[in-house]
Amino acid sequence: MVKDLTQLTIKDYWKEVKEEDDWWGDLKQEVVRALKGFLETTMEVDIVEQLQAGKYWRTELRRGYRNGYRCRSLLTEFGLVECLKIPRDRDGYYQPAVLARYQRRQREVNHLVRESFLAGVSTRRVREVLAPILGETLSPQTVSRIASSLDNEVRRYHSRLIGDGYCYLFLDGITLKVKTVTGAKKRLVLCAYGITPEGKRELLSFCQATAESEAQWEAFLQNLYRRGLEGNNLSLIVTDGCPGLHRALDMVYPYAKRQRCWAHKLRNVASKLPRRIQESCLKGAKSIYQAQTRQEAKKRFFEWAGSWRTIAPRAVSCLEDDIDELLNFLACPEQHWKKVRTTNVIERAFREVRRRTRPMSSFNNSASVDRIIYGVISHLNKNWKEKPLKEFTHNN
Repeated sequence: MVKDLTQLTIKDYWKEVKEEDDWWGDLKQEVVRALKGFLETTMEVDIVEQLQAGKYWRTELRRGYRNGYRCRSLLTEFGLVECLKIPRDRDGYYQPAVLARYQRRQREVNHLVRESFLAGVSTRRVREVLAPILGETLSPQTVSRIASSLDNEVRRYHSRLIGDGYCYLFLDGITLKVKTVTGAKKRLVLCAYGITPEGKRELLSFCQATAESEAQWEAFLQNLYRRGLEGNNLSLIVTDGCPGLHRALDMVYPYAKRQRCWAHKLRNVASKLPRRIQESCLKGAKSIYQAQTRQEAKKRFFEWAGSWRTIAPRAVSCLEDDIDELLNFLACPEQHWKKVRTTNVIERAFREVRRRTRPMSSFNNSASVDRIIYGVISHLNKNWKEKPLKEFTHNN
């Protein structure tokens, strides 16, 4: 007896279709087949237009003669199109407009490779990940060549005009491992982050360095200055307290007020304390930056210093040496305080760099350092572009 619709079960329906993977596999094959037909038809029309004559036409308008076909494969985001028939002319001038010259991979495929690379996948792992999607295994050398296309974007990023519209400038560095002939070496990357009065934020630039020396920081800052960041509108430059950086700031931005990072300073204070008193001592130190006025903050500092100077003199001296620069943020609008008293914004961006690069263990060379950091920075800047900081757009 034939079942009516009310008697059919889900199981019965499911018997009528293939396994999901088989279905998608068949669909993918159909898409590739249709794409091949479309491309070959388009090229046939194209060569007729270029030669002003079809096969076996007798016409005075003819600009040349055909010479059969050549076959090549084209890797697309839908998969590998095999044995694509491309018309030839006798003079060898014909290049199909529908295909990029000598380019076997469409932009979407290159984009997939680049995004995988920027996500922290090694060149060898990229080909394994993309092989099921593309229907072809890419060589590590091919992946590296595609990733190298980022180099021009990196150069444009490093040379673009920055402008002088920033009220806060944050400076800090990150240490990464780079492979060299003698093994993996630590490499320092200097970084600058800016915030405009409207709350727009941007990682402005980065530069590889061998040390946080005055000379290397000055070269980095001079580059920012030449690209338009003259510092005329800077309310604060927030730093970690590196001596070389501060000497460089004396040369390039001598008139801008500086804010020492509280996070770095408290870590330095903690390193000078026995573990048994760290919690109570640091609790008092943190209360200093929670004051509502500079006068109140100074009062809290003196009270804290008086309580701990005998017990932990080195810790007190560490904070005392920079107390004035630690409190400069209090001259800014109150809603900005939390954002400008530390370099945490850069630290968070660097955490993203480390997350992306963790699978790599270390970079192959300096160029790969630039590519990965640029990839992370451009991604963050793009996300921030339409999302100004709420502390700058609302009155608290």
